[in-house]
Amino acid sequence: MLKISAFSKLSGISVKALRFYDSVRLLEPAVIDPNNGYRYYTQEQLLTAKRITAFKEHGFTLDQIKTFMEEHPLPEVKLKLADKKKELERSILEAQQQLKEIDNRIARVEEADQRQHETPITVRNVQPQLTASIRDIVPRTHLCLLLDELTKYVNSYGEDEGRDLTILWYDHGGTYTDQADLEVAVPLTKAIPSNERVNVRLLPELKAAASLVHLCSPYDDSCLAADQLASWISSQGYVRSYKDPIREIYLTSDKDIYGKMRLAELLVPLELG
Repeated sequence: MLKISAFSKLSGISVKALRFYDSVRLLEPAVIDPNNGYRYYTQEQLLTAKRITAFKEHGFTLDQIKTFMEEHPLPEVKLKLADKKKELERSILEAQQQLKEIDNRIARVEEADQRQHETPITVRNVQPQLTASIRDIVPRTHLCLLLDELTKYVNSYGEDEGRDLTILWYDHGGTYTDQADLEVAVPLTKAIPSNERVNVRLLPELKAAASLVHLCSPYDDSCLAADQLASWISSQGYVRSYKDPIREIYLTSDKDIYGKMRLAELLVPLELG
């Protein structure tokens, strides 16, 4: 007979685990001393311990292992093993999907880091884009609610929620009030139906726009980038165009925000000389 400490060393199973196996009746001691409660095991039980360890290494749960400790017809054992194989295959597929998403996240972080370190202010053309949008006059704090409403709508038609979101500020640069006249837009890969809230339209081209890629907090009510860009436009002799609203493009999706800051591009339309 072996004391639990000696059996633990021979079997490679911790004393704590052996006590737990006893409590769930997976591997019970051969004898328990009624006077002191000491557990004793036989050498023959080492085979049971090794079987348990092997099954655990193959990913079986303790409940599943208990069934293998009982007598079953071999065809029934084969079915149980086949079920475990399917379970492991599902786990592998899930892990592969998770690895793919991690790779995509790494690529998006690298792209964002590169864009952040490019020339901060440029003048560029903005091509027309098919979008779904919602325009409303709402408290500025409700911006996230509008974006959420819009992304859920386009997602229902199979559009990817990770696309760059655009905010069009129709009152940007005017007197600051809690209420904002704004439009949130998301690019589409195909035409989808409009409804009483969502307008599917072609967002017009901007022949020339001053562009500033910067980090901003989606939780703040204001952004210093607008003042920085306005000063640059004036210093370079450009004139802002008021025919189109200022646009702000969120280059970082909601799920790709790490910390409090997200990468965004501020676009101020310019008059052409």
